[in-house]
Amino acid sequence: MSKGTYPLKLPMSVKNAATQLAKADGVSLNQFIAAAVAEKVGTLRTAETFLAERAGAARPRDLLHYLRKAPKVAPVAGDELPIQDRRPRRSSAK
Repeated sequence: MSKGTYPLKLPMSVKNAATQLAKADGVSLNQFIAAAVAEKVGTLRTAETFLAERAGAARPRDLLHYLRKAPKVAPVAGDELPIQDRRPRRSSAK
């Protein structure tokens, strides 16, 4: 396995926590960080693959069918769009 080096700057609080966890796990800080990065890469790649498979050939416009069936209700308190992001609704005259 080839290895690359990368100078890493961490906030002291993160480094201290990682050092403690590495020590508790019986590995070096370098091994701990390498394993953490590998785990994150694997998770993101798995998620990307999963979502790509689930999406299939779907396109954003395909969602309109479902959005049109959604009930027209006011958002739950706290879920409203900020005023500057609100757009007037287009009338859906059919």
